[in-house]
Amino acid sequence: MQTNLRGRDFIGDLDFSKEEVETVLDVAWDLKRKRALGEPHPYLRDKTLAMLFFFTSTRTRGSFEAGMAQLGGHAAFIDSDTTQIAHGDTAKEIGEIFGRYFDGIAIRQCDWQFGNRYINEVARHSRVPVLNMQCDVYHPFQCLADLMTIMEKKGRDLRRKKVVVSWAYAASYSKPISVPQSLILQLTRFGCDVVLAHPPEFKLMPEIMDMAQENARKYHTGFEVVHDMDEAFRDADVVYPKSWGPLVTTTGKEEGKALIEKYRDWITDQRRMNLTREDSIYMHCLPADRNLEVTDEVIDGPHSVVYDEAENRLHVQKAVMALTMS
Repeated sequence: MQTNLRGRDFIGDLDFSKEEVETVLDVAWDLKRKRALGEPHPYLRDKTLAMLFFFTSTRTRGSFEAGMAQLGGHAAFIDSDTTQIAHGDTAKEIGEIFGRYFDGIAIRQCDWQFGNRYINEVARHSRVPVLNMQCDVYHPFQCLADLMTIMEKKGRDLRRKKVVVSWAYAASYSKPISVPQSLILQLTRFGCDVVLAHPPEFKLMPEIMDMAQENARKYHTGFEVVHDMDEAFRDADVVYPKSWGPLVTTTGKEEGKALIEKYRDWITDQRRMNLTREDSIYMHCLPADRNLEVTDEVIDGPHSVVYDEAENRLHVQKAVMALTMS
């Protein structure tokens, strides 16, 4: 167990070593047990967390607010559009000032080629830990919850488990690429044989791909890219299909929409789930575009673990806050 997390930022998935992530998971399971038994665990009594949102949220806001309350502290919801952040306050000022008001700063800023830079700029000027609630590059807390869920369903030794991170069609909007990027970075450190599946135009950032390849080499795991959803799903232990935008290819809205519409058949239906192992699990960070990304039959079916996965957001976030903000 690593005990050197106090005061640390958590912005990118690799900010914490593999051993430090294992510590987070150990603490998360302990906190999950305590909550199930009704045992109080006010490790952050009288502590405060600033939650700064530039993008709307359901699970992230709810789980951070509930988590801080269960740890004995308070989370302040701050909307960029209803504060001076929308017209004046700089990242430096937020870091300097909120770092004096609060014991931690959590930020969700997903603007392409800006969000991660903004969060890091706040962190440079903050005297308290800065936590990434999702940016344009990473979604580290979602990935910790995903890892925790996979281990609960498949055991802590994930060696030779085939985990598919796949693109899926969705018509709602051009979604960030941070979830698949976090998944390929983290899962390649934990024994999984990761298969990344996407149409050719939906690549991830080359530097993230390079880091995932290096993790796979270092930890002796598999990492491959395919452009066929059926091929990816065959004999998979875990499938995680979700939509993301073709941001590495184009940032044009019309061009991006046209690319998305080319691949309406990238949907997770029962036929595709039948290609996976009998005891496979279906995962999604939610919200899913039902009957576009995934059919009701699958997301509400026996392979789906999406609600356990969503619950685990609460536990891993509490673990990181307790370890960094105490």
